[in-house]
Amino acid sequence: MLAAVDHVQLAAPPGSEELLRAFYTDVLGMTEVPKPPVLAARGGCWFRAGAVQLHLGIESDFRPARKAHPGLRVTDIGAYAARLRARGAEVTWDGGLPGHRRYYMQDPVGNRLEFLEPVTAGEDHHNG
Repeated sequence: MLAAVDHVQLAAPPGSEELLRAFYTDVLGMTEVPKPPVLAARGGCWFRAGAVQLHLGIESDFRPARKAHPGLRVTDIGAYAARLRARGAEVTWDGGLPGHRRYYMQDPVGNRLEFLEPVTAGEDHHNG
């Protein structure tokens, strides 16, 4: 029986680890998790924030995921969007999911990321 999602893996081009580290730690506020040595030899990097784990694996013929994406639940979505913008990230709000505030952005290698927060009845539903 499935219990939870352990991690989501995204692909990245060879040699992009420092760019990814800067983005996922400095911009998103995640912590890098050391990879086991046998896996570290393959390149890439892993990140964590609470129970959320994102793994970036190196792919020699990399093409960014433009439609497929992780949906990352956040708290205080407006403040988090402001944090991202202050660090140079472009945030695109999308009001198309009833009961949620959400936006999309791309990581530095072009992978799509979704950030969302449920709203409660009577809560302000504006975006941005």
